[in-house]
Amino acid sequence: MPLPQRLVIATRASRLALWQAEHVRDRLRTLYPACAVELLTLTTRGDQILDRTLSKVGGKGLFVKELENALLDGRADLAVHSLKDVPVDLQAPFELCAVLDRADPRDAFVSNRYATLAELPAGAVVGTSSLRRESQIRARYPELVVKPLRGNLDTRLGKLDKGEYDAIVLAAAGLDRLGLGARIRSLLDPADSLPAAGQGALGIEIRDDRDDMRAWLAPLISSATTACVQAERAVSRTLGGSCQVPLAAFAELSGDTLSLRALVASTDGVRIVRTTRTGPAADADALGVAAAQELLDGGAAAILQELLQADPRPD
Repeated sequence: MPLPQRLVIATRASRLALWQAEHVRDRLRTLYPACAVELLTLTTRGDQILDRTLSKVGGKGLFVKELENALLDGRADLAVHSLKDVPVDLQAPFELCAVLDRADPRDAFVSNRYATLAELPAGAVVGTSSLRRESQIRARYPELVVKPLRGNLDTRLGKLDKGEYDAIVLAAAGLDRLGLGARIRSLLDPADSLPAAGQGALGIEIRDDRDDMRAWLAPLISSATTACVQAERAVSRTLGGSCQVPLAAFAELSGDTLSLRALVASTDGVRIVRTTRTGPAADADALGVAAAQELLDGGAAAILQELLQADPRPD
C-alpha cells in the first residue's frame, strides 16, 4: 500500500480536543514525514448545549456527530476522540480502528481551599459533569451537595475560581495534557471513584471502508490499552450504558491477565452493585460481558429499569 500524501483529522474545537488531535497529527508526521497532516476543527452539539447535563440532552454521541459527518462527506479521513466520549454501540459505516496508549485514568479532585474530598465540610458544593462521579461521591459523602458542571476544561476551572463550587472533580488525563496538573490537589483512588470506560485513552474513528486508513493507523495502536478498554466498553455496551446511567468500568493488565472492576449505581448513590473479574486479555470482550451479567444478576437490572422509567429518552 502506498504511503499517505495528505490526511485530515476532524476534531472538536476545545483546547483539550485540539491537544489530542495535535498529538495524533505529530505522531503521524513522525511516521510519514512526506505526508501533509491537517486539522479540521468543528463545533459539536455537545459543545453548544451547556445549560443542561448530558444525561438530559442525548448523551455523549452529541460530541461525535459532526465529526462523523465530516468522515462521511470526505472532508476528513479520521476523527480523534477522548475514548470515553465515543458511544459503545458505534454503528456502520464507522469503526474505532485505533486506541492509543492510555494516560492517567483516575479522577482528580480540584479545589482552591481543600486538599481532598474528605476535608470538605458538610454542605460544601462539588461540581461534576458525570452521574458516575456524582453517585460515587454521594455514596461516600452524603453530606456534600453535588451540582452539575458543564463546559470545557477552562470553563469548569473558571467556575471553580469564581466561587461557584467549593471543589470540582475532573479527569486527571485532561488536566495533565493541558499542563494543568498543578491544579490537582489529590487523585481519587479507583476504589473510591471507579473511572469511566475508556477514561484516559484516545480513540481514532474512521469509515469502515477505509482499508488504507486502517493500515496507516495500525502503528499507533496500543495493544495493552486496547485490551483494557475492550473489556470496559463491553460492560457498558451490554448494560446499554449511556450518560443516563451511573456506570463505571476499569480494567488493568498484568502480563496476559486482565483484572476488571465494574459498578452500576443509583443516582443518589444509595445503591451500588459492584463486581471484580479476571481473565485472559485475549478474551477481553467476553470478560466484560460476563462482568455486566454479574452486575445485572446482583441487582443492577432493577436499578437500570428504574432509571429507564424515570427518564425514558433513548441514548
